[in-house]
Amino acid sequence: MNAAHGVDFELAERVHAALRAEGGTLAVAESLTGGLLAAALVDVPGASATFRGSVTAYATGLKASVLGVDEGLLDVYGPVHPLVAGQMAEGVRRLLGADYGLATTGVAGPEPQDGQPVGTVHLAVAGPGGTLVRSPRLSGGRATIRHGAVTAALELLAGRLAQRDAG
Repeated sequence: MNAAHGVDFELAERVHAALRAEGGTLAVAESLTGGLLAAALVDVPGASATFRGSVTAYATGLKASVLGVDEGLLDVYGPVHPLVAGQMAEGVRRLLGADYGLATTGVAGPEPQDGQPVGTVHLAVAGPGGTLVRSPRLSGGRATIRHGAVTAALELLAGRLAQRDAG
């Protein structure tokens, strides 16, 4: 466990190792995790070999203007939606020229947001073969939810990379 971020350091190491094995690169788009995902990734020595960079688009408007999330989608559903996570991952992948994009959006609390309860989380990984979105329900306080989202995002990417290795 990485004491600085509450994230499984070995999980981040495995993600980098899998990316190196296929010569892949990663970019991250974060909202609810506010930079924690990027921090977990750069804690691994040698991260620059696979990690291109990140965009922390905390403000809803940045999701559209920087990451290319459809404004109509944001108007109808708000920033906490599975399709928004998918478009964030696709947008950061394109913007930063990476093989994979990984995105987080959700509600960490302490209050619900746009009708979405605390603990609502949407994660996405975009890469060769398309975009995969997962929506785990997390519980606990704000910090617990944010750290849980980082771990779940790394697990999602690790699983996606393992599938490519197996295929």
